[in-house]
Amino acid sequence: MRRDEGSAVAEFAAVAGLLALLFAAVVQLAVVQHVRATAADCAGEGARFGALRGNTPADGAARARALLAASLSPAYARDVTARRAEVAGTALVEVEVDAPLPVVAFLGPRLLRVRGHALAQP
Repeated sequence: MRRDEGSAVAEFAAVAGLLALLFAAVVQLAVVQHVRATAADCAGEGARFGALRGNTPADGAARARALLAASLSPAYARDVTARRAEVAGTALVEVEVDAPLPVVAFLGPRLLRVRGHALAQP
């Protein structure tokens, strides 16, 4: 007599469910990291553009908005701010991007905040 008959189907169902959940979590993490890296790059590029001679921090914010809208989505370009700052006597342009995180589950933070800095040209 075979007492474990039919257990392969139950084991497969349990393992397949866990593997699907693990795969979805890895894909979710990859998407969040992609959005974070892209937003940080756009903020840095906006800060560098705003720091150029003849440009203002507002020009840098506009540049960051345009890059975010082109690379991710216009929804990510809604809350972009720029300002002049001074750190240890050095003039900087700082661009800050507040973007929504593309999360499937309701766990963790729902807002991503990244900043880009560049030395302001006199």
